[in-house]
Amino acid sequence: MFIQFLINGIITGILYGLSAIGFALVYNTTRIFHIAAAALYVAAGYVFYYAFNTLGVPLWWAALAAVIFTAGLSVLCEWVVYKPLYRKKSSLNVVMISSIGVMIVLVNVTAMIFGNETKVLDNSIQPVFTFGEMMITRPQMLQATVGILLMAAFLVFLKFSKFGLKTRALSNDAALFEVLGFNITTTRVLVFALSGVFLAAGSCLTAYDIGMDPHVGMPVLINAMVAMIVGGMGRFNACILGGLLLGVLQSSVVYQFSANWQNAITFLVLLLFLFFKPQGILGYKKRTV
Repeated sequence: MFIQFLINGIITGILYGLSAIGFALVYNTTRIFHIAAAALYVAAGYVFYYAFNTLGVPLWWAALAAVIFTAGLSVLCEWVVYKPLYRKKSSLNVVMISSIGVMIVLVNVTAMIFGNETKVLDNSIQPVFTFGEMMITRPQMLQATVGILLMAAFLVFLKFSKFGLKTRALSNDAALFEVLGFNITTTRVLVFALSGVFLAAGSCLTAYDIGMDPHVGMPVLINAMVAMIVGGMGRFNACILGGLLLGVLQSSVVYQFSANWQNAITFLVLLLFLFFKPQGILGYKKRTV
């Protein structure tokens, strides 16, 4: 029975990792606490639902539409909100408050259009794959397969592509990045677009399994932020490790106690890392001056 919970935790951790990458892409490169990512996560799920259930678009095309829409909405946040504040040299606190405002507006608009009840994409009984004592549903198999492929592609892209090098350079030192003649505006736009892609991927994979409601974004974002902190801020690949660790811990708590303790273990892990290892597992240890 424990193996079943472990597998569930790993799959949940993969989904956390996707959302954590989406959040970390913005935070590590711009230092913006991108709270609006919660609303982008919700928007992706509802575009996926509308395209698949209402318009009758095939599953993969509906998911692609949600990814493209979310990437565009993420870039729109950069152009309309973050870029003007960046040009005015506004403090990061002001930017974060603006991001919270964007999140509240988008979530409430979504609720006005679709309602507050949970939307389920597919009510049919999903086939189950059995491996000994383990059982994995088709949505879970899809989550694991697509999530692993996306993470692997991201790591290869980050290490070997020219844009991946620029992203890591911008994350390391934005001032030096600009001094060396790189276009920081274009790079930020591409970073926001890629962030939207990963947020949409996590949202669509989750929505296909358990559905979507307008207020699910913030709990997911909290887990993504914890995964980023635990894995190590400043390093994009650490989000994957943090997400897997958090997913397995939460699943173990459900196995030993109940689902009511999931949030408790999440914040307990966060506090322990902030107190004893604030740089995270793979993060850089910074020297205080």
